[in-house]
Amino acid sequence: MESNRQKKIAGILQKDLAEVIQLELKAAGVQNLIISVTKVRVTPDLLQAKAHLSIFPSEKSEKIVEEIRGIKPKIKHEIAQRTKHQLRRMPELSFFNDDSIEYINDLEQAFKGQNDPIKNPDLLDKRKKN
Repeated sequence: MESNRQKKIAGILQKDLAEVIQLELKAAGVQNLIISVTKVRVTPDLLQAKAHLSIFPSEKSEKIVEEIRGIKPKIKHEIAQRTKHQLRRMPELSFFNDDSIEYINDLEQAFKGQNDPIKNPDLLDKRKKN
């Protein structure tokens, strides 16, 4: 169970990460993307934060997450500047692709009968835990 402090820090990071990632990717020349930070989990010692990113269009999501991991030092520095009065120490950031929206869309298609997982069980991948 998360403490109130963990939740507060996760909320601060979630808001700032969304803005900083958009700015850094624009500066790197990446265009036509919608990126949202769907969830941030902070460890109880407040030293690590896992950010789950939802990227549209989803075909580029793995490539974009790799790019974001590549510019992590810039992102971490910018977040540290923004949160210097709220955090004593900046948590180490980890980025993960959140494909839950894509998964929900696949389920929705299956319910509508467009992609029937009973006839073709390969349509619904096994979910991986991060």
